[in-house]
Amino acid sequence: MSDLRDMPPDLQLQLVWDRLLALVEEQAQTLMRTAFSTVVREAGDLSAGVFDRSGRMLAQAVTGTPGHVNAMAASVARFLEVHPLPTLQPGDVLVTNDPWDGTGHLNDFTVVTPVFSQAHCVALFAATSHIADVGGRGFGPDAPELFEEGLRIPIMPLFSGGERNETLLKIIAANVRDPAVAEGDLYSLTACNEAGARRLLATLAEFGLPDLETMGDALLVRSEAAMRAAIGRLPDGCYRESLTIDGYDEPLKLHCALTIDGETLTLDFAGSPPASAFGINVPLTYTQAYASFGVRALVGGDIPNNAGSLAPIRVTAPAGSLLAAQPPSAVSARHAIGQMLPDLVIGAMAQVLPGQVPSPGASCIWNPVLRGDDFVINPIFNGGTGARPALDGGKDGLSTTAFPSGVRTTSTEVNEATAPLVFWRRELAPGSAGDGALRGGYGQILEIAHRHAAAFTVSRMFDRVAHPALGRDGGAAGAHGVVAIRSDDEEQHLRGKGVDAVPAGSSLILQTPGGGGWGDPA
Repeated sequence: MSDLRDMPPDLQLQLVWDRLLALVEEQAQTLMRTAFSTVVREAGDLSAGVFDRSGRMLAQAVTGTPGHVNAMAASVARFLEVHPLPTLQPGDVLVTNDPWDGTGHLNDFTVVTPVFSQAHCVALFAATSHIADVGGRGFGPDAPELFEEGLRIPIMPLFSGGERNETLLKIIAANVRDPAVAEGDLYSLTACNEAGARRLLATLAEFGLPDLETMGDALLVRSEAAMRAAIGRLPDGCYRESLTIDGYDEPLKLHCALTIDGETLTLDFAGSPPASAFGINVPLTYTQAYASFGVRALVGGDIPNNAGSLAPIRVTAPAGSLLAAQPPSAVSARHAIGQMLPDLVIGAMAQVLPGQVPSPGASCIWNPVLRGDDFVINPIFNGGTGARPALDGGKDGLSTTAFPSGVRTTSTEVNEATAPLVFWRRELAPGSAGDGALRGGYGQILEIAHRHAAAFTVSRMFDRVAHPALGRDGGAAGAHGVVAIRSDDEEQHLRGKGVDAVPAGSSLILQTPGGGGWGDPA
């Protein structure tokens, strides 16, 4: 290919943008192929992206979750505050799982790798994945403070000049239940960043670019201008919405004020509950990630998701509240609350774009931790999404599909191969989709037992058990979720969050929630 400088500016930018998307997707696929944790390898619970020298996200992989991606978009600058660019060298790799410096809870490890060309840093790659175990109580909502949830690693080197941080790896190995998986996942994060770095250096050489600074600035400026223009086409005003969710042991009411003022959009969660005594609290970075995604799902969908397009969206919540929890609040199950936020934001947007926004859905993924004496797995099961009135003239909701997280359901075959469990039943839940002119998506029913009739434990971080997804504009609500233990012919129903034993010879019954319908069913 000829030097980019011989091409028109718009073509230059388009070629660079297309190549960035390709290389960050290769980065994400490398992570999936090499990950040890099943939830990453099979379900895609990850994020990957490339950043400029200031820590601004330029491009993200399509594979991954908004909670990881948009939180990671804010965290790379924090890495550079702790380890400024002039202090870094080739072969350095940084890591943290600090919920307030990363993506919201201890199970997510973020790894950042600077990329050097002839001793000059040209960019940074970052990736996040969910590591199955970090010690402590294990993945669940029951700890009263962060210190009980597992090992917290400040931003520090994982590799320095290509040399492993042996002390850190020994500390991790001594504090987790499966050190081989934890160490392997850290290597997979390092490997995916390295794959992205190799492709980037080849791209810079091919295009005759010294670094990404000029093209990166142009991408961010155009993305921000396009997003501001998209917001500017919406009617100014303040639009308020509330949402009642299950909470831990009692309902919680979340509040959002969405304000459009010219070309800026503000989401304020003042009035939402104070921080919880349980592990359902949400650090502000995770709140910002999913709240801004609720806007991006409806506004400027053809605009790249990067630091530029996120800049016009401001998200605030009172410090110390459920949605801006402070250390040492327990945050292990922060996704159970955070993944409900797009429904709240979209509800406010329904006043801005009447008749054009989807109905609420199951929203929070159902990701139980199933654990026995010799196994632990964290499978993913999804409910139905809400009906979609504005999509190609209107479509029903998607069945057993994760929105907003995008995390895939793990297959029965993989679940049974990685644990001594048998799935006696797995099918769409009849009648779970909310009726309407457009119906919601269906949830699913699962019946799970120990292959050898032994006891096992289930840790639950579910929502929509007591408060189903409501319909919109006359549509009916989807069915609520169900959690039960079946022993002989009796069923004991459980709340959506907590840890309980499934006795020997009994089955665990899960029914994921259905999505809400839209419009008059008649």
